[in-house]
Amino acid sequence: MINETFVASDPKSAYEQAVEKYGTSDLSIVSAKQVKYDDGALRCEVIIAVPQALFMQRSFGDEPIVGEEEVLLSEVSELKAQLEVMKEGMYEEIQKEDSVISEVKALFMKKGISARWLDEMFHTLIGTEVVEEKSLLVSYLLEEIDEALKVKTEDLSTPKVMMLVGPTGVGKTTTIAKLAARYAYLLDRPYKVALLNLDSYKVGAIEQLEHYADIMQIEHLSISSVEGFKEKLEVLAEYDVVLIDTAGMSPYDTQKFIRTVEFVNTESERKIEVDLVLSATVKYEDMEDIYKNFSFLNLDSVIISKFDETKHFGTLLNFMLLYKLPMSYFSVGQEVPDDLVPASKEYLLERFIGDVNEG
Repeated sequence: MINETFVASDPKSAYEQAVEKYGTSDLSIVSAKQVKYDDGALRCEVIIAVPQALFMQRSFGDEPIVGEEEVLLSEVSELKAQLEVMKEGMYEEIQKEDSVISEVKALFMKKGISARWLDEMFHTLIGTEVVEEKSLLVSYLLEEIDEALKVKTEDLSTPKVMMLVGPTGVGKTTTIAKLAARYAYLLDRPYKVALLNLDSYKVGAIEQLEHYADIMQIEHLSISSVEGFKEKLEVLAEYDVVLIDTAGMSPYDTQKFIRTVEFVNTESERKIEVDLVLSATVKYEDMEDIYKNFSFLNLDSVIISKFDETKHFGTLLNFMLLYKLPMSYFSVGQEVPDDLVPASKEYLLERFIGDVNEG
């Protein structure tokens, strides 16, 4: 496919140009945006994806000279790249001149949302009424955040194996205890739950999980090898839920990562679901390192801990927006099992909106 840009005073007119050229209304729109040109006028640019053969036939006739096709396509691609650079420059100029955009961008960045995500939103809004009023622009961004967030719905209709991973100190062991209590005692029926402990690094980790297991009267096993892990999964085949605690890892601890990958890749009749436990207090500087390292484990969801330890959720939201991982649970306090709730967009956004309002 080849992308071709059509420019007019409004989106409909630009699209009609494409239809007139290609003689069909069945065209694929890549993007449509308004751009402020150097002369100060706002124009709409609609980019259409066109099959290469149709593009060549309508642009250069039925019999293009042999060898010229590649040259022409190269020139078109180069021109498109130059246009993108020009548009980027125009956006930068508009941003400097537009006090509404700059003010709202500064507010959201102060609350933890990255310039990278915000610029993606603003690019599509230049020239619209939305960017003319602060309240409209803030509302639009909040709606876009709501739309972008993903939630993984709780589903125990089939047996599952859940391995919790995450940086040191995010509360994996306590979160596992909360999940175990929820599944065993708090749902529509009691599910048969077992706990496996792979954390032989942290002093007292095995004893802590064993203590929770004794209180809840559920199975608890400690594993020291990949072979033993596979054997225990086979032994626990009849359980509804197997929860696995792992060693807390610095994003830079290569040895522990390799070890955890070995466990994740263990052959099992049931898929091993990997859930990243991430603190609501995550630092912006650490986000990329955390994702870059733990994403190698093919994460299924994010469980967010320590909601009770912060009032500022922008950096956490930014993590979810940039890396598009679904949220599954929120740990909202220290009490086991009460302070664990299924993830919801509303719960997180209410707290973020409160923080924005304070700004």
